[in-house]
Amino acid sequence: MKVALGSDGKGPLIDALLEELKARAIDVRVFGPPAALPAEPGQVEPGQAEPAQDVDWPLTSAHVARAVAAGDATWGIVCCWTGTGASIAANKVRGVRAALCGDAETAKGARLWNDANVLALSLRATTPAVGKEILAAWLETQPARDEWNTRQLERVAALESAFGTGPTG
Repeated sequence: MKVALGSDGKGPLIDALLEELKARAIDVRVFGPPAALPAEPGQVEPGQAEPAQDVDWPLTSAHVARAVAAGDATWGIVCCWTGTGASIAANKVRGVRAALCGDAETAKGARLWNDANVLALSLRATTPAVGKEILAAWLETQPARDEWNTRQLERVAALESAFGTGPTG
């Protein structure tokens, strides 16, 4: 399993998430501080680095979402101060279903009923302990594959196809 994690800032939540992912032996690709990023998504090939720089949440979220949409990551985590902007930006990429989760039960529902593939978190409101609970629920919940839930996801895909303007990966 490979996870793309992007944030426009560092701090205790990011440290806790990286620690938990490492403890679970999950391969992580980090975008934003402390990772080096290009000014715009897609300007630098994977593996290349530029000098470390502060980056904005739309850019870090776009990098994560594009990695998920392209299949380079199984799923992603995006963070900004409220989590809202990171979620909005990630959802602009076709094929991404980002869910802003403030607790473990919401994360479980996002995976179970929405087959969410990008977890959005608030750097302000999510403590490291709650972040680990949310991450555990996310990792331990598989999407429902029954007829009703499958139909709902097909309807979301139809909306995206009809109205979406984001890139395909």
